[in-house]
Amino acid sequence: MRELVFTLEYEPGMNPVADVLEESPEASVRSLACHVTPESLWRVDRAQGPEETLAALEAAYADSGFFADCLVRDGCGAACETQVLDRSSDTLVVYTYWDRTADCTSVPHVALDTLGRGLLFETYREGRRHRWRIVLSDDAPIHRFFEALGTEVGECAGIEMLRLTDVDPNRSLEGETDGDTALPPEQRAALEAAVDHGYYETPRAIDLSELAARLEVPRSTLSYRLRRAEATLATTAVSGDSAILSPESV
Repeated sequence: MRELVFTLEYEPGMNPVADVLEESPEASVRSLACHVTPESLWRVDRAQGPEETLAALEAAYADSGFFADCLVRDGCGAACETQVLDRSSDTLVVYTYWDRTADCTSVPHVALDTLGRGLLFETYREGRRHRWRIVLSDDAPIHRFFEALGTEVGECAGIEMLRLTDVDPNRSLEGETDGDTALPPEQRAALEAAVDHGYYETPRAIDLSELAARLEVPRSTLSYRLRRAEATLATTAVSGDSAILSPESV
């Protein structure tokens, strides 16, 4: 078995989920499941980010003109069902299902039509970039897939192939673009401000609301950035990488 990894980068206005993620660099969407048949597609996505971004993502998923993964821009007449399965201050889990019409197409449908059955899909979204991993057979016709995908995508997104290798279950799509463990700039800035203003002192010299006011960001956004940064630092400390906060890694 091999894994094919590539990225679609949507143009502005072509995908409402990508438009929301572009406005919130610290947010991301990861697929928990993605299944396709010749007649339909259903998937479950988990989004993480500030509360206001999740609200915007929920609205984007519920948009009557949005069908998860559909590449048709002018309306395909499909019937779509969207349901929120879980919602918290920093997590949103959404189920979507749609029946295919003669005009509908999607990445999984193009893969099914050109690569055959027995495929496994994994996706990760941040900003306008939608990364795909497809696990497929060794003899699957990759060139045929990319030719068909390019035709269907048209001008709504750019396509970049990242790799075609043997399956590596330990490799994550999340680090596909840069491969390092550096904190995103927003999380680094939040963490440095928290340290500078005594948020981590005992007792604390400033509370979260006061710090958010000083930084002129919503309290929920600051809370999310700090929790994500703390989680990354804890994981990295256990793995033995002490260079995460060095200027060279940003």
